[in-house]
Amino acid sequence: MEKFLYFNDGDNDVAMYPVKNLIAVTCASNTATVLKFAPGSLGEGQAASVDLATLTHGAGGEILIMKALARAINATGPQYSDGLIVVADDVESKYLAGFEGTVTAVDITIDA
Repeated sequence: MEKFLYFNDGDNDVAMYPVKNLIAVTCASNTATVLKFAPGSLGEGQAASVDLATLTHGAGGEILIMKALARAINATGPQYSDGLIVVADDVESKYLAGFEGTVTAVDITIDA
């Protein structure tokens, strides 16, 4: 079963990407971690076809985020039986196990 990463930034921006489309997780600053997905909504072969999910977090939280994300992607068990991994949901204040309390917000950028 394919797994999907889910994001909701509370501004009517909701995104879900197959894990296979995650191409990078980078530390943009001491308080921001960026997940980059391709192709974005423009599709394959388009220069701007990359979507971003930027997680705002406490200082140094990027390491916790990267580890928790890797664990969730590779995990099996009943909590993942539907294939959905909620990474960040600002509306429900729900964040991936392992970085609740670290992440304070998510921002989704389409075709960055």
